[in-house]
Amino acid sequence: MKAISARATRGLNVGSYAVAADNSGASRVRIVSVKHGKTRRKRQQFAKISDWVKVSVRDGKPDLIGQVFDAVIIRQKKTYRRITGERVCFEDNAVALLKDDGGNPKGTQIKGPVAREVQERWQQVAKIAQFVL
Repeated sequence: MKAISARATRGLNVGSYAVAADNSGASRVRIVSVKHGKTRRKRQQFAKISDWVKVSVRDGKPDLIGQVFDAVIIRQKKTYRRITGERVCFEDNAVALLKDDGGNPKGTQIKGPVAREVQERWQQVAKIAQFVL
């Protein structure tokens, strides 16, 4: 995966809940694991902005509840620093569900802002966003 141009902090643990910000049918998801996550042995994995994670759908359409999907973290509450020196944080933790390994989103639009770091790594996800912040 391509590197992002920010000093992202550890924002979400495995087991954290996040909002599904797209119109795929899920409304709340739980982070199950982090794909390509780099941690020390026996240390719990963490996720940060624009990371690729596995999520389990907790609330939403009845046929989606309990299913596991790949997703991208598009917003995080924890403050992180950009190279320009500005610090960025959002109101909530949010993800966008993916339908395949190529990075194509499951939904057709994303509600709310998407971080600029997501646009660097996942262009297809940022394309369907209302605006990139």
